[in-house]
Amino acid sequence: MSDFSLHLTPVAIIHTPYKEKFSVPRQANLVQDGTGIVELLAPFNSPEAVRGLEQFSHLWLIFQFDKVPTGKWQPMVRPPRLGGNERIGVFASRATHRPNPLGLSKVELRQVECKNGKVLLHLGAVDLVDGTPIFDIKPYIAYADNEPNARSGFAQEKPEPELQVEFSSEVQITLAKLEKNRPHLSRFIREVIQQDPRPAYQKGKYIDKVYGISLYEFNICWRIKSDDFTVAEVVEIQLI
Repeated sequence: MSDFSLHLTPVAIIHTPYKEKFSVPRQANLVQDGTGIVELLAPFNSPEAVRGLEQFSHLWLIFQFDKVPTGKWQPMVRPPRLGGNERIGVFASRATHRPNPLGLSKVELRQVECKNGKVLLHLGAVDLVDGTPIFDIKPYIAYADNEPNARSGFAQEKPEPELQVEFSSEVQITLAKLEKNRPHLSRFIREVIQQDPRPAYQKGKYIDKVYGISLYEFNICWRIKSDDFTVAEVVEIQLI
């Protein structure tokens, strides 16, 4: 039998505000302020390699789920969109635990920058953890890739946020100061938490518990009271 194994070399990494899996939206277009920058790696960081790419409005990124333990895939998974209870086949889902830890994401391309020996692709909203390896970049071709009448099974419609997110008075004061350097930070935090990043089995359960996420250079603490989420603390991470 032929050996079909393939060694892949990352062509780029992506820089995003999401420092951990917990805070990443489940699709790229759910949080508008969660933008990213793809940085091509040597020897692929050549302006010639991206010549003409600026003519396209969107890209496909083929990436690695590098924060997921390898070798632990299951033939059946429980998609969060189905409440974490119903099982479907792994190939009927976009679950991270797959036979090969590869993902595909469609993103908006806003700018191609070639400067000081770097090749950077400035993107719109993304759904990837900071530092994720990118194995390939392909242009989105509208006439071939867009299917307006496509059926999308259990995910036909974009999910609407159902949660109310409030900020404590102390956090409002903190954010007013931080937004001088991080515009729309409060909106970004609200949109991330509105997606309810908790495990699917916890949704609909309002346990008085403190949760934490890391976005940009901040740790954000929030808790649930009744059917509202309250951001109780935003702390800048002190880098050593």
